[in-house]
Amino acid sequence: MSFTIDVHHHILPGIFWRATNEAHGPVGGFAPPPWSKEAALSYMDDAGIDVAITSISTPGVHMGDDSAARELARRVNELSAQLIQDHPTRFGGYAALPLPDVDGALRELEYGLDVLKLDGAVLFSNARGIYLGDPRFRTLFDELERRAAVVFVHPTASPDSAVRSLGLPDTLIDFTADSTRAVAQLHYGNTFARTPNVKYIFSHAGGTIPYLATRFSIVDEMNIIPGGEERGTAADTLRRLYWDTALSWRPPILRMLRSEVGLGQVVFGSDYPYLRRDLAVACRHEVETSAELAGEESRAVLAGNALRLFPRLG
Repeated sequence: MSFTIDVHHHILPGIFWRATNEAHGPVGGFAPPPWSKEAALSYMDDAGIDVAITSISTPGVHMGDDSAARELARRVNELSAQLIQDHPTRFGGYAALPLPDVDGALRELEYGLDVLKLDGAVLFSNARGIYLGDPRFRTLFDELERRAAVVFVHPTASPDSAVRSLGLPDTLIDFTADSTRAVAQLHYGNTFARTPNVKYIFSHAGGTIPYLATRFSIVDEMNIIPGGEERGTAADTLRRLYWDTALSWRPPILRMLRSEVGLGQVVFGSDYPYLRRDLAVACRHEVETSAELAGEESRAVLAGNALRLFPRLG
């Protein structure tokens, strides 16, 4: 069985869940099973996952109060660090940041990376309606660039309340759309160009990005968005970002990823515990045995590519 690193693995401790999710209206549209360290390790053992890089999930830690968000970020980051301390060969972790509070985010990034020694930071596609490429976040991205940090980008609910009128859970369509909005704004607002040393991982294969990559290239050819001289083409940008396989591991998506970004930029993610357990257990095996991947390619997706981002795990 191939060594496997899960870069998209959620921790949902009670302090986080109670502060961010309503019992009868969980973010995304459905509630996963209760989280515990023991359940996470049991899942990893059953699925054949050697190491999980943990993150909190949607909606992040900020519910409207800067002080409460800073406190919640600190508590979940210290929990992540304790997991690593207790099980150093099984866990890594991304630091949660209390965006849109930039000052708080900068302080928590410093604490999370320098004191707790976490492996990167988790950001969400928008922070209370402000997308990641917004100029208000430039100071944070400058610091991420200075640190050459790993940044895991996860979707969250759209600020457009009209999407809820469809009567569908956000996780079905709008999470993928929100990831796409974030990627597009980060590219066309030239944030990616200004942060060439940040190592970005986009969850769920970047939402609809693999399908829309050709559309991006046509927009580039038409040169209708200013700043192209600085940022270069979307095609070049997409091939330096990383994309995880959470809910995106089956052959049609892998085929598009091969074509549009290259399999050297694809990393394994399970989305535990949101994916039903039998599917979450099976997804690693399906990647390892996929007809779309040669043996060395499946090993790269399962761990080899992630080891470039997290060399300590080697």
